[in-house]
Amino acid sequence: MFADRARIIVRSGKGGDGHVSFRREKYVPAGGPDGGDGGHGGDVIFVVDEGLNTLIDFRHVRKYKAGDGEEGGKKNCRGKDGNDIIIKVPAGTVIKEAQSGKVITDMSGDNTRYVLLKGGKGGLGNQHYATSTMQAPKYAKPGQEAVELELILELKVIADVGLVGFPNVGKSTFLSRVTNARPKIANYHFTTLNPNLGVVDLEGTGGFVIADIPGLIKGASEGVGLGHEFLRHIERTKVIIHIVDAAGIEGRDPIEDIYTINNELKAYNPEIASRPQVIAANKTDLIFEGKDEIVEKLRERFAPEGIEVYPISAATGEGVKDLLYKVSNMLKETGNEVTVFSQEYFPGEEKLEGDWGINVSYDEENDEYVIEGPSIDKMLGYTNLDSEKGFTFFQGFLKDKGILDKLEELGIEDGDTVRMYGLSFDYYK
Repeated sequence: MFADRARIIVRSGKGGDGHVSFRREKYVPAGGPDGGDGGHGGDVIFVVDEGLNTLIDFRHVRKYKAGDGEEGGKKNCRGKDGNDIIIKVPAGTVIKEAQSGKVITDMSGDNTRYVLLKGGKGGLGNQHYATSTMQAPKYAKPGQEAVELELILELKVIADVGLVGFPNVGKSTFLSRVTNARPKIANYHFTTLNPNLGVVDLEGTGGFVIADIPGLIKGASEGVGLGHEFLRHIERTKVIIHIVDAAGIEGRDPIEDIYTINNELKAYNPEIASRPQVIAANKTDLIFEGKDEIVEKLRERFAPEGIEVYPISAATGEGVKDLLYKVSNMLKETGNEVTVFSQEYFPGEEKLEGDWGINVSYDEENDEYVIEGPSIDKMLGYTNLDSEKGFTFFQGFLKDKGILDKLEELGIEDGDTVRMYGLSFDYYK
């Protein structure tokens, strides 16, 4: 089964904690601080792999984690950086934030490598906090926390031309004739499951990429059948070839079929429906009477809309070359720029800018303001609150993370009690 959509979880590496230690040597009785810095956490990096054409691998592995930075050591030794994690995707993969559905990046065009999440910075060792008045600091800075993000990966096929039409109108046959693609061809009443790509090598032109988009049905724009899964594949195409069964072998009206599918395109994305379109009236070799009459009816109906009609037979090749040269000229008019979806979500701006998982609340029963969270617990473990320098350092942390502002919002006043993991102190602004 073709996999063109996947949901995964990625996590950057946590920064290593700074180390608290002091120089201890036989003939150096009062050695200074020598705690090393923590290593940086690994990044989450997406790269395009030209050898991939599906997202099938993401069905088996859903979580991807970069390496954490190591803690700093004694003797000013810096911790080792965490390993980056490289995630390979096919060209044309759009990466979205799962909850909002907003685009983070589009792995298309020149965007072949993208650092989606930066690893946490390593914390500073206690060597950095020595001053003339505080020569033996007993605190170090913890490393920045890891960032976890749930993503949706969508593969939007990169092709210049998209083939649309109801199932069994001859799209696969057409593609196999004009390109090197070899799609399965049979009298399927459902639809091709895989968008098949092929390169048209047309004499006198630069050639172009064409994709057989799976057959649409009424209601596809609302997700009926496999609508949403495959409509996304024509979002990048510059020109649309609309193939219809001019012979009406299955009793359908080709004019009605065209309107039905164009309405589905409009409902899904009006911008796609407005792209240049040409109609290929296929299976003319099976029309024994009135072939010109059928083609003229199509032209009378769609010529006023600026859509040309080309009678063809994908089976025999009749009229196919004329259609391809027409499409080539249409592509020249549209230009060579690849459609790239712009960024709407910026994880770098939100990374570590929140409250570090800190919760600030008021305990009515004990008449205390409570500050809780893993980073508070960690910071307390590295900070000597008995020293003036350490207490000032911790106050700076509370201010930088907006915790003091939250206490003010809750109505705290001078002299009120604040509790943090068993420690209580009076608040003074």
